[in-house]
Amino acid sequence: MRNIIVVLLAISLFACSSKKTETAAKEEEPADKITLTDEQLKNAGVETGLVQKQLLNSELKVNGLVDVPPQNIVSVSFPLGGYLKTTRLLPGMHVNKGEIIGIMEDQSLVQLQQDYLVAVVRLQYLEKEFERQKLLNENNVNADKVYQQAQADYTSQKVLVKGYSEKLQLININPGKLTENNISRSVPVYSPINGFVSKVNVNIGKYVNPSDVLFELINPDDMHAALTVFEKDIAKVKPKQQVLVTFVDEPGTDYACEVLLVTKNVDENRSALVHCHFEKQPERLLPGMFLNARIKVSNAEALAVPEEAVVRFGNTQYVLEQTGKNTFSLVQVETGISENGMVEINSKMLDLSGKTIITKNPYPVLSAMKNTAEEE
Repeated sequence: MRNIIVVLLAISLFACSSKKTETAAKEEEPADKITLTDEQLKNAGVETGLVQKQLLNSELKVNGLVDVPPQNIVSVSFPLGGYLKTTRLLPGMHVNKGEIIGIMEDQSLVQLQQDYLVAVVRLQYLEKEFERQKLLNENNVNADKVYQQAQADYTSQKVLVKGYSEKLQLININPGKLTENNISRSVPVYSPINGFVSKVNVNIGKYVNPSDVLFELINPDDMHAALTVFEKDIAKVKPKQQVLVTFVDEPGTDYACEVLLVTKNVDENRSALVHCHFEKQPERLLPGMFLNARIKVSNAEALAVPEEAVVRFGNTQYVLEQTGKNTFSLVQVETGISENGMVEINSKMLDLSGKTIITKNPYPVLSAMKNTAEEE
C-alpha cells in the first residue's frame, strides 16, 4: 500500500512539473512572435529584405475648407456710435465699394458738426486778432505778454479745429463742404470694399457703440483652400506643389491649385494647415465650403517596403520583422504614400530603417502565429 502511495505522488509531481515547463515555454514564445523551420519557410515561399529609404512620387489625399485671408474680411462699425436709421443689407447680398449700406442718427452727430463750425468761426477771429497783436508788438505798442496770449489762443484753436475735422472725416463728412445750411442729423455708412455681406449684426432702431460691429463684409477675390495635413505628412508638402481640389457636389471636377505656404505649428489634433491658391477661382466658391484635395508629392524620401509586406489583422497594419534565425515578430505600422508597388511605412514603436522584414508571402507566417496563440 505504501509503495502505491509513493508511485502516485511521483506521477503527481511529474505532471505538475510538466505543466510548469509548458507554461514557461508559452511565456517564452509570446503571441506576436513565432519561430519556424527552414522547411516551413520554404514551403510558404517566404522571402525577406531590408527596410530602406526610397524616393516616392504620389498623391497625398487630404480634406479642407474654403478660407478667406483676414485682410479680405472687413468689419464695419460706426466710430462715434449712434442709432441705425435704415439699412437694406441681408447676408449674401453683393455690395460695391462706396455704396451706402446704412444710415446712422444721433444728436451727438449734430453737436459735432455744430462744434466744428463754431470753432472755425472763432479760429478766423483769433487769426485776425493774432495778426493785430503781432503788428502792435513789432511797433512796441503792446506788451509781449498780450502778443504771446494771442498767439497761444490762435494755436490752440487751430488744434481744436483740426481735431473736429478728423472726427468728421471718420464718419465720412467732408469738413470743407460743411456749412450751417447743411448740418444733418443723419450720416451715411459706406461700403469700404467690393464684396458680399456675410453678417448683419444690428437691426433698425438699435443703438450701437463705437466698438460694435454693424456688418461683416467679405472680399471674394482672394479666397483659397485651407487643407488639413497630419503631422506625419507635413514634411512632404512644400510651396509650389500642385494640388487638385474637388467639391462635395462636384466630385468629378478638378480645380487646379498651388501650395502657397505651410503653417509652422501643429494643433491639438496633430495636424497643420496648408494654404493653396486657386489658379482660376470657381465662381461658385463660398467661404466654409468643404473640399477634398490631392497634393502632388514629388521625390519624397521615406522608408518604403513592397505593398505585399504589409499585413492587416483586425483594424491594424503590421510588418513581420526578423529578430533571429527563422524567428519573426509583429511590428505595428502606419502606411503613407505609395508608388509602383512600394508603400511608405512608419512605426511609433521602433526605427525600422535597416531592419529585415518579410517582403513576400507574410500571411502564412501571420496565420501560423495567430493559430499558435489560439491553441495556447
